[in-house]
Amino acid sequence: MTVHQLSVFAENKPGQLARITRVLSKEKINIRATTIATSHSYGVINLIVDDAKRAQKALTADGLMVTMKEVIAVVIEDKPGGLDKLTQLLAKENVNINNAYGFVLESWKTAIFVVDVDQMEKAQQLIKKAKFKTLDDESLGAVEPFHYVKY
Repeated sequence: MTVHQLSVFAENKPGQLARITRVLSKEKINIRATTIATSHSYGVINLIVDDAKRAQKALTADGLMVTMKEVIAVVIEDKPGGLDKLTQLLAKENVNINNAYGFVLESWKTAIFVVDVDQMEKAQQLIKKAKFKTLDDESLGAVEPFHYVKY
């Protein structure tokens, strides 16, 4: 299973993220995960949202440069070594991780690690064979993190 990640290419200047969140908010599209990477004057904002096709259309209509690609959202244990099991598996089989990010669902129990790899089909087969669970767009959009936070 895969999920769709949007990558928005934008100038590295004030208000760019606010522009994106405004468009998505108007469309009632929920952001499930995001990362931002910048290099001097430009950056890439990666997003996983609850309706990638509609989000891509809305962001493009607002004049933003947006691409969509499939990535793998892997369920891992939230404990020391949980991520290592996945990365060692992929490294051993020469699958390169091009981009990745993660978040905790339930502290000390479950996390999601999103990977963009150079060999998608091979990675999916390895992950399935190793009995890792993966999420699709619908299941990731329905995730409700459970955490203990003291405010």
